Amino acid sequence: MNKIIIIILISLITSCNNQNSSDKLKGSVFGTSYLIQYETSNIYKKQLDSLFNVINKSLSTYQIDSDISKLNRNESFVIDKHFMKVYDASKEIFGKTEGAFDPTIGNLVNAWNFGSESILQEVDSLKIDSLMQYVGYDKTYRYENTIRKSNPNVYLEFNAIAKGYAVDVVSEFLESKNIENYLVEIGGEIRAKGINTKKQSAWKVGVEEPNFEGEQVILRAVTLTDEAMATSGTYRKFKIDEAGNRYAHIIDTETGYPSKTNLLSISVIAKSCMIADAYATAFKAMGIDRIKTFLENHPELKVFLIFENDEHKLETLSLNGFPA
Repeated sequence: MNKIIIIILISLITSCNNQNSSDKLKGSVFGTSYLIQYETSNIYKKQLDSLFNVINKSLSTYQIDSDISKLNRNESFVIDKHFMKVYDASKEIFGKTEGAFDPTIGNLVNAWNFGSESILQEVDSLKIDSLMQYVGYDKTYRYENTIRKSNPNVYLEFNAIAKGYAVDVVSEFLESKNIENYLVEIGGEIRAKGINTKKQSAWKVGVEEPNFEGEQVILRAVTLTDEAMATSGTYRKFKIDEAGNRYAHIIDTETGYPSKTNLLSISVIAKSCMIADAYATAFKAMGIDRIKTFLENHPELKVFLIFENDEHKLETLSLNGFPA
């Protein structure tokens, strides 16, 4: 499932152009950009590039020789620790969200072709039915260091959790080097620890105001302290039906059809960026009332919602102490 990145790193905007700085790295990875700021006399670029390559080799569906590509071709292989961690976390979140987070839904998203023209075209119900029989993360299971599928046509992808996981891997690498102050951002998914030593202040990031025309305006500045944040948006990739209703790229995992939603942006703060990333995606499909009920039993998740009210005006809702 493709995610629209809507986080802007406020604290770094004015200083991102200095590639030679010894405490800042930026570049491209996983089809997006990354930016890492930390306090150290070592750059560690080679080590970080190696980590990116290992994660790509394990989890990228865009690499034909990756482990997940082999799984989708039903080839035998032994999963590595990265695949195991992401697979197990996905299984847990799939269960907790009652299937709202489902890494097997990708083929249906592609069938509805949200990446192309804006008009919602009806997809043949026979095609939807044929794909739905292969949807369901519970159609897969892990046996020790292998993944089994109940049907060979089940297609697995971790696009909605892998970037968050990579942020965690980089963060843990920096901590292994005794780096106490850092900010790691990959494609808008963020984890921060300590402070921004250049400014001698807490790390600050921004949540963008939803804008259907593409203009970028910061709606809220957020302070992160030893936490991670991921944001998922629905307002940049959508289709419109004949009645003028907007349908975001959210597929109902029970029916296989797009779901209408008034949710435009979901930001989640958690200790792990992998967890924040997955829940930011899951909450898109759950709706405001269901999210509120869910969070009553999950105080570890802080959530900020931006949505349209009945008058088509923006409203916001902070839950579980999401910082003002």
